[in-house]
Formats: sequence, C-alpha cells, structure tokens
Amino acid sequence: MKKVNRVLANKDFSKIVKTGITIRDNSYTVHYLKNELNKTRIGISVSTKLGNAVVRSRTRRQVRSICDSYIDYQKHSLDIIIVVRNGYFENNFQDNSLILKNILTEIGII
Repeated sequence: MKKVNRVLANKDFSKIVKTGITIRDNSYTVHYLKNELNKTRIGISVSTKLGNAVVRSRTRRQVRSICDSYIDYQKHSLDIIIVVRNGYFENNFQDNSLILKNILTEIGII
C-alpha cells in the first residue's frame, strides 16, 4: 500500500470514527466515510492491549497485505479505518482474510 493510500493524520482518524458508518465483527471494527479525493485511503489501528510492538507491527502488515489483495485504491472514494480486535488472534491468516473480505464486500468496495 502506497503512503498516499493511508490515513495518517489523527484528525482524519477521529473524523472518520466519529461521523462514519461502523461495521463490527469479532476480529475487526471497520469505520468508513466517503471522501472527495478520488481514491481510497486505509487506516489501521491496533491497540497496545493486543500485544507488544512486534505483534502490533506484524498485525498491521498482515492487514495491509489483505487490503492490497482485495482493494483497487483508484476505483472508489472512501476513507476506511480498520481497528483490529482481540478475536483477530483466535483465527489464522486465511480466516482473517476471508472475514475482512466479507466486510469490504458489505461496504461495496469489492
């Protein structure tokens, strides 16, 4: 995922979480909001309660990889925040990938 396709600013995260539409699952909470940038941006959040820095970084890389395999960033105009929940660690990578694919399909981005 290129840096231009990431939500990095804290104010953007807050705006999307507060005003966006939310979908909850055991593994993820996904907030999304339409933007006017003609591209999709993704923000990934992993709480410090879920593990140390190594675990959190590995989890973000895995979620980023899942997003890259399913999303065409130039096709839609959405800001998406993916919050990883504790249930993420109960599943393997393929199950987590399928769960996120189903959520992205529900949003209408796939």
